Amino acid sequence: MAKTSQNPKQDEVLVDIVEVRNKTQEFYHKYQNIINYGGAALLIIIVGLVAFNFLYKQPRQVEAIEQMAQAQRLFERDSFAVALENPGGGFAGFLGIIENYGGTPAANLAHYYAGVCYLNLGQIEAALSYMEDFSPKGTVLAVMKEGIIGDCHAELGDLKKAMKYYLSATEILDTDELMTPHYLKKVGMLHQLNGNNEEAIEAFQKILYDYPNSFEATDIEKYIGRLEAN
Repeated sequence: MAKTSQNPKQDEVLVDIVEVRNKTQEFYHKYQNIINYGGAALLIIIVGLVAFNFLYKQPRQVEAIEQMAQAQRLFERDSFAVALENPGGGFAGFLGIIENYGGTPAANLAHYYAGVCYLNLGQIEAALSYMEDFSPKGTVLAVMKEGIIGDCHAELGDLKKAMKYYLSATEILDTDELMTPHYLKKVGMLHQLNGNNEEAIEAFQKILYDYPNSFEATDIEKYIGRLEAN
């Protein structure tokens, strides 16, 4: 016979935490264009630098960009395992780019892609390792790095570290209408789980008042009301 929980309120919070955690992949699908555009923008910068400054000095970088194009296309189609190792057509996967073109900007970006791929594949330790080795260029990718590392620690059960990275993600680009409320909700849920109800309400109210048109704001009053009733 299954055991009945002695703390229904904690169970309720845990259910909500799992719900938010499980929406991570949905978030990447919803905002995939932004994520991909961030990587694409970096590639455009890289291509420009190569074309005008390094075309003859760094042929490996030019080759790495060409090699990674197929893996990026597969990444955009959610073919994460194939994009990692064998995109086909003689092209290298993200892991091959990292191994064969180390030290190039393309290899750095491949660490980001590899981290997202492994997270979606449920290989959390690998996702964390590759994401920690990624050096982001620009605020969008910096936010994504912090948030993804937070997700990894949450999946591994280290909620203290997850909170640290989620907070960092909200602070890097605190006016972003898409990503900031997503991570604010995670911050609020972790505060609620830890019994820090005032901090949780503060995070949820920031979503409600600062990001009223966000997806997360649609049901955030439910979370606020539940906490204020306690």
